[in-house]
Amino acid sequence: QVQLVESGGGLVQAGGSLRLSCAASGRTFSMYGMGWFRQAPGKEREFVSAISRRGGNTYYADSVKGRFTISRDNAKNTVYLQMNSLKPEDTAVYYCAANWVAGPTGPYNYWGQGTQVTVSS
Repeated sequence: QVQLVESGGGLVQAGGSLRLSCAASGRTFSMYGMGWFRQAPGKEREFVSAISRRGGNTYYADSVKGRFTISRDNAKNTVYLQMNSLKPEDTAVYYCAANWVAGPTGPYNYWGQGTQVTVSS
């Protein structure tokens, strides 16, 4: 069992930046591909970004490519999402996910509780 705890969400103006963190419990963090998803009000959850077990491969949704950067620190059991040039349409609850089953866009076995990101115009 893996527990994931996200942090770093908040309210930011358009054009600003936030860095999300996701801390994982357990000793198997480095064995898992990790991902970030988001869900805006009234919309389905969507893939944002993912990173392979050792960080050698990263993946991004077209909507965030060039603005967001995913990274991980296996020594700290933590994955990050650096979000720059934020737009109001980035407003959503952001979820961390661990251990993709079929590929970086999911499905995933473990999920965090989410952290709210609100971008004001």
